[in-house]
Amino acid sequence: MNEPTHRRQGRVVTDQNAHEISRVEELSYELKVFDVMSQDMTIVQPDTKITEVLQLLRKRRISGMPVVVDHKMIGLISLEDVVHALSDKNIDAAVKTYMTTEVMTVNDYDSVVRALESFTRSGYGRLPVMDKAGQLVGMLTKGDITRGILNSLQKDYQEEEIRRYRASHLFEDIDSDRTTLVLRYRIRAGDFNQGGQASSSIKRALKRLGANPQIARRCGIAIYEAEMNLIIHTNDGGIIKVEVEAHRIKMQAIDTGPGIADVHKALQAGYSTASHKVRELGFGAGMGLVNIKRCVDDFDIESNPGMGTRLIMKIYLPHNNKTEDTA
Repeated sequence: MNEPTHRRQGRVVTDQNAHEISRVEELSYELKVFDVMSQDMTIVQPDTKITEVLQLLRKRRISGMPVVVDHKMIGLISLEDVVHALSDKNIDAAVKTYMTTEVMTVNDYDSVVRALESFTRSGYGRLPVMDKAGQLVGMLTKGDITRGILNSLQKDYQEEEIRRYRASHLFEDIDSDRTTLVLRYRIRAGDFNQGGQASSSIKRALKRLGANPQIARRCGIAIYEAEMNLIIHTNDGGIIKVEVEAHRIKMQAIDTGPGIADVHKALQAGYSTASHKVRELGFGAGMGLVNIKRCVDDFDIESNPGMGTRLIMKIYLPHNNKTEDTA
């Protein structure tokens, strides 16, 4: 019987490799926009001439730049806008005549994967980066993301031996019928700035315990999505709890409300109850539970409207879970 296949991002994914998470995919969840953005910005004033903008674009080899007044961004002038001015034979016009005022931005605390979603939705080549106070702090391109991921991969390689330096035989060295390590994290509702902290800590702990990189990646992404669900969809946040044993890793995300009205719908790709405000921030695309199911071996939801939700996720470990993974 032929093995069922599914399409994902241009490559064939079989049942056998559906759980495989590359380090690049993992870094897109782990890295923040602040980690990869460029802080060396070229800015212009609304009265700057288009001819000057053209010279700056050529000199800096960029495709656009923010228009700023009194440290506040009021628009963006791009190469496309300059071409428009050239076609109008109006090269001496002021930037304010052709700049774009409806500008899509990203937050410096967003994960890279959210920024990539913004690039996909908008089709833009560069996005201004804003801090929590709404101030312009940098610019982001897909090239910035690529360089940031490559730098992180290089750092991974250099620190590989250090990450494995201790606790790799923890369960082998303890004499007991059953040994469990419990990790517990409190997640606050609406705290997007801290989103991803728990998943990063858990992933780091698993690596130091000797889990192979693939297992750590799968856990990291599952926990990240569960963590963001607590931030987005709860009133009072919740608890992330991870139980590590020699044969399996059990992860739970627990909250006390508002619950899921229709679990079947919630498991459908693209279905989301996120507010308009959350969607404007680039979250709530309705892929969280789908991504979790992809990464784990067992997945269950216990939910009652008005009483809360418990996500239970399990990954079973092979006898030798320290198999090398260089993907």
